[in-house]
Amino acid sequence: MEKYTRSDISKLGNAIIYIAVHIPNLSKTKLLKLLYLMEEYSVRRFHTPFLGVPYEVWQAGPVIKDVFIDLSENPVLLDGYVSRIVKDGKTYINAISVFCDDEFSDNDMLVMDDIIRRYGEKTAKELVNLTHKKGSLWRRTAERYNLIDFFDNKRLNNSDYRIDFSEELSGCAKDFYKDQLEFLQISRACSK
Repeated sequence: MEKYTRSDISKLGNAIIYIAVHIPNLSKTKLLKLLYLMEEYSVRRFHTPFLGVPYEVWQAGPVIKDVFIDLSENPVLLDGYVSRIVKDGKTYINAISVFCDDEFSDNDMLVMDDIIRRYGEKTAKELVNLTHKKGSLWRRTAERYNLIDFFDNKRLNNSDYRIDFSEELSGCAKDFYKDQLEFLQISRACSK
């Protein structure tokens, strides 16, 4: 498990609240893909992390492992932010608190709004297909570590391999992103 600061948890919890308020019948899988798309979009457009947490290469796409685990049971990390309802074997996420924008920049808000506008009406399966498409970071990472055959033949459903968003950038943009990520990591290390 990653070590999260109160600020990290607040931003993550409130991002999920924001998504859940804007997208009815939000499944856990759809939520996980939307969070990933927000991270990817923020990196590409602003060269900054959105949440700055690791996304692992799993069979159903990129996943924040700690969020997946937390939303598979009664939330602990996200307690007070969301609840989960299991209906017909699927897990749905509901906001149980009011959205607070304290942790979000104007760019963060733009990222959330753009991703919700673009992908909010897509199904979880459509979002999985989108994150799996040829040339995507998920696909390139899965291919690099020879995971595709294992995933396709149902011999593996997750991995510890992480997506490196800096692969989407070059030159000064890549350096700027890495500096922002390093700053986040140092801040987390110094927080209690």
